[in-house]
Amino acid sequence: MTLLPADLLAQARQTLDALAQRGLRFAAAESCTGGLVIAALTSLAGSSAVVQCGFVTYSNQAKAAMLGIAPGLIDAEGAVSEAVAKAMATGAIDRSDADVAVAITGIAGPGGGSAAKPVGLVHFAALRRGGDVIHHRQVFEGDRDAVRRQAAITALSLTIIAANS
Repeated sequence: MTLLPADLLAQARQTLDALAQRGLRFAAAESCTGGLVIAALTSLAGSSAVVQCGFVTYSNQAKAAMLGIAPGLIDAEGAVSEAVAKAMATGAIDRSDADVAVAITGIAGPGGGSAAKPVGLVHFAALRRGGDVIHHRQVFEGDRDAVRRQAAITALSLTIIAANS
């Protein structure tokens, strides 16, 4: 029996294998996914050779305290923004021994959205240590669980792109 959806576990396996083949260590900075990326990876055999740590920074205060994000950046751009996603990924790399990091910040719903930032909006950032930050923005359909699941799958896919950069 597994607690996680098959599509998420399949993407986690692909990501874990890609990182392991390259000898890369991984960290995640998660907000709206609440640790789902790390949970998916660590549910798989072989994860201890790859996964270094996960930062679940759901609140703005946690983003500042755990990842070193300037509160002024969050105030200016909003927690769900390209700038904050990039700062989260950089913070995860800077505060770990990981070679690759991914960050996820979004609005899973059902409330909290606006015209400019609708429910389902998620910003992603990923980078390989010493490389450029890759940003991706997507608006997902579905309920809270569907948004979180799709966001975790997307983050894992983006991790492979960063690992190959």
